[in-house]
Amino acid sequence: MTDARTPPPPTPPGRPGAPGPGTGAAPGEAAQGGVRLAMLGLAVVALGLVAGVSAVIVVLAIVVMIFLHELGHYVTARWSGMKVTEFFIGFGPKLWSVRRGETEYGVKGIPAGAYVRIIGMNNLDEVDPADESRTYRQKSYWRRMSVAVAGSTMHFLIALTCLFVLFTAYGVTDDARWDVGRLASLDESPSPAAAAGIEVGDDIVSIDGAVVVTFDDLRAAVGAHPPGTTVDVVVARAGGLVTVPVTLGATPDGNAFLGIGPYFPSERLGPVPALERTVTEFGRFTWESTAALGRFFTPSGLSSFVSQAVDRTADPAPDTPGGDPAVEGEGRVLSIFGAARIGAQATDTGLAGLLGFLVLINIFIGIFNLVPLLPLDGGHVAVATYEKVRELMARTGTRYHADVAKLLPLTYAVVIGLVGIGVLALYLDIVDPVNLPN
Repeated sequence: MTDARTPPPPTPPGRPGAPGPGTGAAPGEAAQGGVRLAMLGLAVVALGLVAGVSAVIVVLAIVVMIFLHELGHYVTARWSGMKVTEFFIGFGPKLWSVRRGETEYGVKGIPAGAYVRIIGMNNLDEVDPADESRTYRQKSYWRRMSVAVAGSTMHFLIALTCLFVLFTAYGVTDDARWDVGRLASLDESPSPAAAAGIEVGDDIVSIDGAVVVTFDDLRAAVGAHPPGTTVDVVVARAGGLVTVPVTLGATPDGNAFLGIGPYFPSERLGPVPALERTVTEFGRFTWESTAALGRFFTPSGLSSFVSQAVDRTADPAPDTPGGDPAVEGEGRVLSIFGAARIGAQATDTGLAGLLGFLVLINIFIGIFNLVPLLPLDGGHVAVATYEKVRELMARTGTRYHADVAKLLPLTYAVVIGLVGIGVLALYLDIVDPVNLPN
């Protein structure tokens, strides 16, 4: 996300201890930066030891995703002739930096995001008159728009790339084509299905007369019976049908439990069919994420979310963002901690799981960043568009600059609201974590 703060004054030439253009930090600063980077590396190692390699992979993937977001802003700003003074990963205390030309690149201690600082983002930014022509506010509407949407564009490109790789390398599945892939249990004892004689590779045909086509059909058929009920499970095996009586177990929350996991055979797609499927699925995910985001930011959606934090027994509002249909607790917004946790669980299943996670999180973040409120990128889009409309209505050919000071109360309210949602989401992800289904 671009940073609209006023840049620090330029360092006077010859200032003692100050690095010159194109140089690194002073020796003492470089040593301190090395120590801080080493500590950051140790933190990553500790994360791997505590949470596993999958967690490290997901965290690094998120860092790369954030970097690419800001790289989009940086490249388009430079292409548009704007002056970029900083490009940092993270916030807070500086761990390491290097200056190349007029831009300082570096890493900061709090990995909660990143920023690119472009001079003159609005009328409040004080800029050296010699640099005024290179400010964001003085560039044409389309150049400002290209910078503002570049971050979300990068997220969408990442999602499209991951989808294409998924379809060409791993293929597509059909919900109606599946069989028993594993026999799951809630404890050390065999699952009800395994104890009754159901085998990996069996094709479930029906449960007590209820026809089973998709795995959701199986869940519905099992859920229609109380725990302890004996049901007749008809399976296709070795070219014939076999009826297996199964006594259903119980989950900790009192629902019936059969204890099988599905295996969905996949079919790889060629480049052209994969490209078509990529566009189709990207459109579907984008629409679903947009609709879910819209439902979340309604009085009922926000009220339901707060109720979940205050009373964790409350049911989440349907289809709110942060989840996937395959995730338990769908409808609950996730913090970055919760999303990373889900991503690690998905990564445990293989590279395809990681790619699927990256598709969903990039589409959601890309859409969320375009919400037309400052300080989000969509807020800069809205301001630039408003300025353009005012210029067209005036018909004088002069530039119009919105007074961002009038938007500060709303901007502060948005920031406070987002921080509040983030804190509640983090609390829920710690005390009542969402998990991928077993």
